Amino acid sequence: MRSFLILPLVASLAFAGQALAEPLNYNQVSLRAEVQQAVNNDTLTVTLFTEEQDTDPAKLANRITATLNKGLETARQNSSVKVSSGNRYSQPVYDEKRQNIVAWRERGEIRLEGTDFAQVSSVTGELLGALSLESMQFSLSPSSRSQTEDGLIKQAIEAFRSRADIATQGLGGNGYRIVQLNLNTQFMQPRPYLRSNKVMAMAADMEMATPAVEGGEADVTVSADGVIEVQVP
Repeated sequence: MRSFLILPLVASLAFAGQALAEPLNYNQVSLRAEVQQAVNNDTLTVTLFTEEQDTDPAKLANRITATLNKGLETARQNSSVKVSSGNRYSQPVYDEKRQNIVAWRERGEIRLEGTDFAQVSSVTGELLGALSLESMQFSLSPSSRSQTEDGLIKQAIEAFRSRADIATQGLGGNGYRIVQLNLNTQFMQPRPYLRSNKVMAMAADMEMATPAVEGGEADVTVSADGVIEVQVP
C-alpha cells in the first residue's frame, strides 16, 4: 500500500519541478533597431618598400638596411608623421628546375602614419624613388570611433524604445518591460582612395609625383536587439 501512495507524490513533485524550470512567457516580442553614421577617416597609413636581389645575401642585406635607414632618417625629420619599420624578409631564388639556389631576394618596409594627410603625403613624395609605394590606407582613429559609437548607442536605444511603443500599441497593451537588450557595433571601412595628378611612375630625373589623397568616409553602425514583454490589461 505504501508504494502506491509514494508514486503519485513523486510524480506530482516532478511535474511541479518541471513547471518551475520552464516558466511560460506571454506577450513577448523580439525587436531590432539600427542606426548608422558616416564619419570622415582621420588617419592615413602609408607603406613603402624596397626590394632587391643579389647572389651574396650579406651584401644584399647591407644594401637593404642602408636604404631603409636613409628613408627612416628622412621621414623622421617631420615630427607630425609617425614613422616605424615594417615587415622585412628574404627568400631564396631557385633555378628553372628549382633545384639550386642562384640568388637571394630581400624586401623591407617603412610605415608612415598621421592625421595630417598633407604632411604624410609630402613625406611619401620625398621617399618615392628610393622606395616604392606599397599601399595607402585610411582609417578611423580609436578615439573618434569610440566617440561616434557612444553617440550612436544612445540613438539606438531611443530607436528601440520607439519600436517597443509601436509594438505595445499594436497589441493593445498599456506598457512594457525590457526582458533583454543587446547592443552591437559594426565598423565598415571603405576601400582606400588614391588620387594623383600624374601617373605614379618613375620620371626621367628619378623623382616621383607627390600623391594627393582623400580619406573618404567610414560607416559606423550600432544595432539594438532585444525582447520586450507587453503588459496587456
